[in-house]
Amino acid sequence: MVGLKPSEVPPTLMVKFVGAGAAACIADLVTFPLDTAKVRLQIQGETKTPVNVKSAQYKGVFGTISTMVKTEGPRSLYNGLVAGLQRQMSFASVRIGLYDSVKQFYTKGSEPDVGIGSRLLAGCTTGAMAVAIAQPTDVVKVRFQAQANVSSSKRYKGTMDAYRTIAKEEGMRGLWKGTSPNITRSALVNCTELVTYDLIKDSLLKSNLMSDTLPCHFTSAFGAGFCTTVIASPVDVVKTRYMNSAKGQYQSALNCALTMLRKEGPMAFYKGFMPSFLRLGSWNVVMFVTYEQLKRAMMSARVSWEAPF
Repeated sequence: MVGLKPSEVPPTLMVKFVGAGAAACIADLVTFPLDTAKVRLQIQGETKTPVNVKSAQYKGVFGTISTMVKTEGPRSLYNGLVAGLQRQMSFASVRIGLYDSVKQFYTKGSEPDVGIGSRLLAGCTTGAMAVAIAQPTDVVKVRFQAQANVSSSKRYKGTMDAYRTIAKEEGMRGLWKGTSPNITRSALVNCTELVTYDLIKDSLLKSNLMSDTLPCHFTSAFGAGFCTTVIASPVDVVKTRYMNSAKGQYQSALNCALTMLRKEGPMAFYKGFMPSFLRLGSWNVVMFVTYEQLKRAMMSARVSWEAPF
C-alpha cells in the first residue's frame, strides 16, 4: 500500500500474498459470528426457512446472535468457519496480496502518478481473479452459515462432505453457483475496500495529519469498511440468497434479485446491513492493521536474514 518510506525495504510479492491471507484469517476468526448473523438476516424472508427453528424471525444483529445461541448453541455462530478460513487463504491472498503488484503493472511502476482509474482497475482485476479461484469455498461457507445447527435440518455433515455432496447432487456447476453475482460483489468490494483504504491513507499521509502508524491504519480501514458496506450490500444479499438456494429455486442471480424486489420490496437488498457494517468495519480494521504489521515484521525479518554477520 501507499506510505512506505524510501528507507524501508519494499515487501516482496510472497510477503504480501502470505501476509494478506494470514491477516484475513485472523480477521475472520474475530468477526465470524457477525458474518453468520448477516447471512441469517439476508436469507430471512425466503419461502425456505430453517426447519425446527421457531425463532426464524431474527431481529437485529445481537438479537440474531442471541436467538442462535439459545436455539442452536454457541457453536452455531461459527458454522462454516473451516470453509471460511479456506476461502480467506485463497481469496484474500489474491485480491489483497496482489493488489499493489497489479496496480504497479497498470501504471508501469510509476507509484507517484497512480490515479483513481488505475486503482479501480487493479481492484476489479484482483477481485475477479480471487473469485475464479475461491468460489467453491464461498459456496460451502454460505451453506453452512445458513443451515440451522440442529440434526434434523443439517444439509451437510462436515466441510469435505459439503464439497462432495454439492458436486454429486448439483454437479461441478453447483460449486460455482453464484459466480456472476460474486464477481460483481467482489469487484465492488475490492474496489471500494482497497481503493478507499488506499486513498484515505494516502491523503492522511500527504497532508501530514497522521504518520504511517496504527492510528492511520485504523482510520483508513474503518472508512473503507463503511463505504464498502453501503455500496456492496445489495449485491451481497443477492449473492448469499442465490448461493444458499435449492436447485431450481431461482433461474439465475438476476431472477433472484427480481423475486426479492417483487416479494419483499427494495429494502430487502439492505437486509443485514448493520451486521454487514459491523462485520466489514471490524473485519477491515483487524485485517488491515494486522496486514500492515505482518508486512513490516516480515520485511524486518528479511533484512535481518540478509544482513552480513
